[in-house]
Amino acid sequence: MSTPTTPVPAPKSNKSSIIIAVLSIIVVLQSIKIYMDYQDKVEVREQLSNTEEELATTLQRLNEIKAELDVKIAEIQKLGGDVSELQKAKAEVEAELKRTRRADAKKIQELRDKVEGYEELLKIKDEELEKLKSVNQQLFTENRSLKTQQNKLSDSLRTAEQTKKELASKVALASQLKAENMNVWALNEKGKERESPFRARQIAKIKVEFTLADNKVAPIEGKKILVRITDDNGQVIFDVSRGSGTFILNGKEEFYTAAQEILFDNTRQKLTFFYEKGSDYPSGTYTVEAFTDSYSLGKAQFVVK
Repeated sequence: MSTPTTPVPAPKSNKSSIIIAVLSIIVVLQSIKIYMDYQDKVEVREQLSNTEEELATTLQRLNEIKAELDVKIAEIQKLGGDVSELQKAKAEVEAELKRTRRADAKKIQELRDKVEGYEELLKIKDEELEKLKSVNQQLFTENRSLKTQQNKLSDSLRTAEQTKKELASKVALASQLKAENMNVWALNEKGKERESPFRARQIAKIKVEFTLADNKVAPIEGKKILVRITDDNGQVIFDVSRGSGTFILNGKEEFYTAAQEILFDNTRQKLTFFYEKGSDYPSGTYTVEAFTDSYSLGKAQFVVK
């Protein structure tokens, strides 16, 4: 009868090797996980860093676009163009700058799309601005031409007005009446006439007579003809109760001695004036001058001894 065989136990060294192998695999797997986690974090940080950089760049461009919009608005307003679209875009940019501080990739892309839209708007407005400048330059040229023509016209009108005034002045001067053959006599109490020089006792009245010269320029119209007698001292002989009065001469009120109303008809009318002083004439030389419309027709003198 044979003896039963006892199993031989496995060596301890084999178990240890297995345990070590398993632990090694676990360590390797853990290391791989740690490395993968680290790589993921690095990737996330890089993505965040790139996102923030892109956001900052985009916001910077928005600020630049805002400044460009301000410039375009000012230029177009100056040229009289429509800036409503630019003002609306500026308001949108300002609002975007106020609310955008952090953003994800999607938001940044939206911002970039808006930036492109604003840039396209600025390009369009640049073209409009050039057209406005061209139109304004053309208008400026036309306006300058019109002003030159206007100045020439104004000069012509001024010249014409000056010529008209000069002509009117010449006509007015030419239409002034003139007294011809002015004579002065002294009448005594009996009506006898004497030529100058006179004696004071022989003068009851002074008679002045002259003819209105032919003047085809002067209009046919009513005239008030005045006669003024002045002495050596320039004092006017007048008496309001005997028909004397005042008139304007060289801007001043002056007395006249006698007057009469006539209708000037350019027929060489002869006018006669009588003036009774009512007192003696002192010795001296007297001047008789005729007036109408504040200008002189002519004058003569007489002497009293």
